[in-house]
Amino acid sequence: MLGLELIVALGAAVVLGSLLAPRLRISQPVVLIACGLALSLIPVFRGVGLPPETVLLLFLPVLLYWESLTTSLREIRRFIRGIMLSATLLVVVTAAAVAAVAHALGVDWGSAWILGAAVAPTDATAVAALGRALPRRQLTTLRAESLVNDGTALVIYGVALSAAAGGGAFSPLLVTADFLYSFLGGAAVGVAVGWAMLEGRKRIDNAMVGNAATLLTPFAAFLGAELIHASAVLAVVACGLYLSQAAPLAISAYTRQQTVAVWSLASFMLNGALFVLVGLQLPVSAAGLWASEGRANGQAIGQILLVGVAVYATILLTRLAVLILSAYVIRAVDRRPYQRQLRTTNRARVMSTTAGFRGAVSLAVALSIPDAGQYPQRDAIVFLTAFVVVASLVVQGLALPRVIRWARIPEDTSVTQELLLAKRTAAEEAFRALPDLARELRIDDDVLERIHAEYDEHLAAMNAGFDDSDDPAIVRTRQYTRLRLALLGHKRATVVRLRDARTIDDTVLRIIQAQLDAEELRLARPQETE
Repeated sequence: MLGLELIVALGAAVVLGSLLAPRLRISQPVVLIACGLALSLIPVFRGVGLPPETVLLLFLPVLLYWESLTTSLREIRRFIRGIMLSATLLVVVTAAAVAAVAHALGVDWGSAWILGAAVAPTDATAVAALGRALPRRQLTTLRAESLVNDGTALVIYGVALSAAAGGGAFSPLLVTADFLYSFLGGAAVGVAVGWAMLEGRKRIDNAMVGNAATLLTPFAAFLGAELIHASAVLAVVACGLYLSQAAPLAISAYTRQQTVAVWSLASFMLNGALFVLVGLQLPVSAAGLWASEGRANGQAIGQILLVGVAVYATILLTRLAVLILSAYVIRAVDRRPYQRQLRTTNRARVMSTTAGFRGAVSLAVALSIPDAGQYPQRDAIVFLTAFVVVASLVVQGLALPRVIRWARIPEDTSVTQELLLAKRTAAEEAFRALPDLARELRIDDDVLERIHAEYDEHLAAMNAGFDDSDDPAIVRTRQYTRLRLALLGHKRATVVRLRDARTIDDTVLRIIQAQLDAEELRLARPQETE
């Protein structure tokens, strides 16, 4: 019964914490961590840990898939150089800096590198939950970085784990080859799974069955990459990014609305449960460390806490230093006018550093260390990782709103402008296509005039009822509905074309697509949406 009790407790904690957070004016993840700590006081939940396979096989594919589906590929392309530098070079430098600091404070080199690999990557789910108030550019780049950098960290972790166990000499060439294979193989698997799933979805008319296939998609991508020992994380991300570009015209409005509803709820619950589990895990980590170091050895516990504070300070200082130095190096090397448009301020880099949260993925990496005797500092690594994660979520989470105000980033109105552009362009092109569509569908002239006047005056669409009657009024209503649906399809194709031409952003596409889907559902027959 413990499993069922834990599920109910996690769900209740997510609901309660989400309700309390706005009233307390504290970030939701911080409140959820506190709920997890409170649950650890209940006897039945004492000693309940966070199995790493749960995060890696259940939480991570779902959350990364939804994040990649709802991010902006255009913005990723625009800032690709900075994103890739942060997702690769910054992770390596951070892991190395953490390893050096931890080793200087008494941690052996193998364990120090494992710790560095665990705490180096930022967490996509934490960024999405805590960084909503960030300006659009910083939020997009942070989300993109967090989607990719787990792959880099896992490569470092594998090398460090092998070295700590005495698995042989370090070979930069082999590590580089492993890194490239992991990234390229994961991306290839993700795109292949995305293409296969999309082709299958095109042949599924039943929305419920289609969404069942959608739920399998991230797990299929994850499994495919695992089978060839490539980056499963990058496979899920690549799959989501591919489908975000290819799926808008291939899936019906009803299926898409159901998909958004299902994934939004699943993402909300799983995201919240992760933060509760982080709070629940902290006492377990402390207990493991306490047992391994001995109750009487208070000096050793104090030393571990000192290492935790030093490691946490190191990841912040390293991130800020790399962001500033890389910006000035790029500025010195690349003086193109386009590059000047992408420049930002050091205040913005401080804000990006503050928003670089660590999350449950770091804990999963630390917890995946085997319990074998060749890893004597496993409990210390788990505790230090949990310490850094909680400190990141609490300290940075509470500081971020103030840092955002201090940074004084100008308001980004591009989404509003592009939204108006997309609406106007879609309506104008649908209006121009109206006569041709009416002829193709053999629409009566009076129905055509009715639609023409409606588009011309920007009137709201009329809900039409359908039955089996041959009454002329009902026939005209059916024709009216068919023509409106055809115009909506034309508008949707226009907006997708604007997105593909990079005239508008994916965010704008999703806003208009939701509006078009809602209008289509008001017009379509009930049986057509089942």
